[in-house]
This record gives sequence, C-alpha cells and structure tokens, in this order.
Amino acid sequence: MDLKPTKPLSGFIELLPAQQRCFDECAGRMLRVLRTAGFSNLDLPAIERAEVLTDKDNWDEIETQMFLFQKGDTKMGLRYDGTVGLSRYVAGHLNDLVFPFRASQFSKRYRGERAQRGRYREFYQMDLDILGIGALSTNYDAEIIAVIQRALDSVHEFIGDNVVHVGSRPFWDALFDYLGLDCEQKKNAFILIDKKDKMGDEDFSEGLRDTLGDEKKENEIKSVFTDGYLRFVGKSDKLDSAINELTDFMKTLDAFGVKNAEIDLSIARGLAYYTGLVFEFKLPAHPELGTAAGGGRYADLAEKFSKTKIIGVGAAIGFSRIFVALMEMGRIDLAPFSHPVDAAVLIMGADNVWYAMRVVDALQNAGIAAVPYLDADKKFKNQIEYADKINAKYSVIIGEDEVKNQCLAVKNMESGDQQNLSLESAIELLKSA
Repeated sequence: MDLKPTKPLSGFIELLPAQQRCFDECAGRMLRVLRTAGFSNLDLPAIERAEVLTDKDNWDEIETQMFLFQKGDTKMGLRYDGTVGLSRYVAGHLNDLVFPFRASQFSKRYRGERAQRGRYREFYQMDLDILGIGALSTNYDAEIIAVIQRALDSVHEFIGDNVVHVGSRPFWDALFDYLGLDCEQKKNAFILIDKKDKMGDEDFSEGLRDTLGDEKKENEIKSVFTDGYLRFVGKSDKLDSAINELTDFMKTLDAFGVKNAEIDLSIARGLAYYTGLVFEFKLPAHPELGTAAGGGRYADLAEKFSKTKIIGVGAAIGFSRIFVALMEMGRIDLAPFSHPVDAAVLIMGADNVWYAMRVVDALQNAGIAAVPYLDADKKFKNQIEYADKINAKYSVIIGEDEVKNQCLAVKNMESGDQQNLSLESAIELLKSA
C-alpha cells in the first residue's frame, strides 16, 4: 500500500511543540490586554452562507479567494476575515448588546490566495472593533490604536518596537473635491496613493499623470508628500475640517499614551469601506513583514443586514503573519519554550506505580508540570533518556527504596546533581526552579 503524504497543503501551518508554546504565549499575553481593555471576545462560526460573504448572487462570479462549497441547496464559504461575521452578529443582536460595544475575535481565517512567507491560506488573525449606533467619537479610534500598541508591547521581546502611521480618508476626499476630480479619477488616485510606497516616486508620478491628465493637479497631490498637508489650510471648509480632525487626533493619541505615532497620508487602506481615519502598525526591526496591524473607521458596518446605522472603528492584527513568519525565519529565540516539563517522574518497577501516581498528582496540584514515564518495566537508561529528550528540568526517580522511605530521588538534569527529598521539599524545590 502506498503511503499517503504527511506534508500539509501549501499555505497551511503546522508548528512544532516549542513553536506552538511560543505562539500560545504571545496570543495569551495579547488577549489579556484586550480583556483588560473591556473587549468581549466573540467565537463566531467559521462557515457562513455564501450570500453573507459576498454581494454577488452568481456562484461563478464569487471572488476566487474564498473557499466555497455546497451542501444540499445551501451555498457556504469559510470566513476570510472577521468583519463580515461581526456585521451579521451585531445586526442580529442589536437589542442584546450595549453600545458602544467593544468586540474582539481571535480565530482562523481562510483565503485561497497564493501562499508565500507571511501570507497563508489558513491563518490566525486578532480583530478588535468598537461600534456605536448612529455616531461614534474619534476618541474611540484613538482607543483602538492605544490598545493595539499595548498588545504589541506585551510581546516586545519577540517583535521589538512598533510604529503607528495615521492617514485620513476625509483629507483626500476634501482635496480631490477641491481639485475637481471626477468619481473615476478619485478612485484611481486613491489606488495609486495606497500603492505609492511600493511603486516608487517615478511610477507614482506617471500613474497620476495618466489618471488626471493635468500637471497642476498632479503636482498638488504630490506636494502633500513633499511639503505636508498643512499647506492646504484655508483652501476649503472641507479641507480645514479634515486637517483639524487629523491634527487634533494626533494630540488625542498622545494623551492616550501612544508613542511612535506619525502622520502618513500614503495610508489609504480598504478603499471599499473605510471612510475616516485609517492607520497601520509597522515593526521597524522586521520591515520585511510589511503591515503588522491596521484598520480604520467605517460609516455603516452592517448596512446589508440592518437599517440601523452602525458606526465603527476596527482593526486586525496579523497574528500568524507576524509570529509564524518570524519563527520560520529563525528570528525568535525558542529556547525559553524548549523546557515545558518541570519534572519527569521515572518509575523503577511496576510495584511502584501507585506511589508514583500519588506523587504526580501532588506535583500537578501544586502547579508543577510533571510527566510520568509509565512503562515501569523499562531500564533506567531508557527512562532517563526520555527525560533528557523532553528537556525536563528535573527527574523525579521512584524505586523500591523511595517507596519504602516515602521520599523522592530528585535529579537536576542540567547539573547532574541528585538528592533525596520529602515530597514537600521536592515541591518547594521544583516550584522555585
């Protein structure tokens, strides 16, 4: 019989135990930050109706990035982000939720895009959103940014510093109106701005020239990046409003304790749904990862599910794209996660199993990670090799003498030192290790 492949599909992640422990530790720290900030963690379905995931009715026209399938007459798909499910959830529970509503999600997402480092077909993403009915102060945008920064700071030893870049969709809307751009020109100019950093100045200028066909308008847009946005103060009421919002927002971020924040009007993001301030977090120590987290404000989160206008500000932290990519590149030291076991309990003889299991129970109840080797008939050499291979800090050896004297032989696996201790003394030693 031919053996089946053991390698997972391209773009699907499998971590080794030490990597998984690091992954879980980082997730736990960041989720604690979100809980402390009052976010309610939601565990929403991984599968949604296809009509919920897309606005298109024709099955053949649904975006190729989605994983889609059909059961009976129901067309379904795996979630590709957290926003769609959240929109449906909030619209369906309007009377059950208290607004402003703070929601977080930490779950797997699925996208059928080409797999590459930092981009996977199955991946974990951490989302946080603050939602309001009818209106929502931009103070909540600042809160989201502050919470993300605290979450990233909680894993600083793994990823280093973070910097947040803040952009403004209202500024560009106001500038385009001031310059007299039509709808198609606005759309194409937004796309160019969003891609500016990747395009380079020459290609950006050429793109604007082709889109606008007007050198003066082209130069006005380019001047935002060379001379700054404040040069447009007094040009129109709409521009003044957008400029004041952005300037005041940076002061609010400072008041919220956000460090390393800067205005970057090349940040456009989510052309289809973001309508206000937008932001992206970068990791200066790892520029190859691109955007670590990003989000912005949307004017009507659940418009296709409810007539109630739900304003929101939301963000996603690319959890897998950060931590899995860094581990794959060997950029995270996994040594602290290579010793998950405090004590390997080795049993010399089947008659001693009952006493050994009482010891294991006592150690685990004391919060000590203890693992028994239950093949009690195996030689000591085999058992101590097992303790070494699982990187146990100590071996607790139980033989006939230990049972008779109601004590334990405790061996330090690094130094080789061994001592006979009572159970109470062994617990004290292991808890301090």
